[in-house]
Amino acid sequence: MKNVFLGALLLLSSSVFSQLTVTEKFQKIGTVAEAQQFIDANASLKPALLKLSSQKDSSLIEKRLLRQNKGDIFSVGYVTYKVIEATEKVAYRANYIFLDGSSLSPTQIDSIKKIIQQKYADGTSFTQLSDQFTMDGNTTHGDTGWFFGEEMMPKEFQDAVKNHKTGDVFYVDVADKQWHYIVKKTYDDDDKKEITVLRANGR
Repeated sequence: MKNVFLGALLLLSSSVFSQLTVTEKFQKIGTVAEAQQFIDANASLKPALLKLSSQKDSSLIEKRLLRQNKGDIFSVGYVTYKVIEATEKVAYRANYIFLDGSSLSPTQIDSIKKIIQQKYADGTSFTQLSDQFTMDGNTTHGDTGWFFGEEMMPKEFQDAVKNHKTGDVFYVDVADKQWHYIVKKTYDDDDKKEITVLRANGR
């Protein structure tokens, strides 16, 4: 009789364990690899990993998700979400004109800088000047787009943009590479947040 009781108890325990809610299952997940294992094992819940960025995702639910911190779990209707990863970085944006010091002498570079400075003072737009003078083949009128980190722009460039106000025009030299930039800061610094979210049907 005792063995029958223990067997029934074990069966009940396994049944309860197998019926964990989505929220309870999410509480056990802490990495992208574990999230992927959950996705592979629970196809009926229509799970998915979402990668969201504050600079391109703007629906109401995406904005709500982007306000959460790593590890947060919450439900909307019959869908549950967990933030698996979250990173925040400050992004910068500017327009630039690149002059290649390996092709031009210091005198030539100084001369071109003065010409650009005078044309800009006379009313020529910075984007037009970039199209006319930049030496890196840029096809975006010198617009860097939003950037952060030295993998995207040289540290000297990023530091200079960080330390100037929107609308400032200034020079940046990367001496060891003989790179010279005339830069206009075009936007205020922007906090960029990126998150990886696990979602599944159920609560």
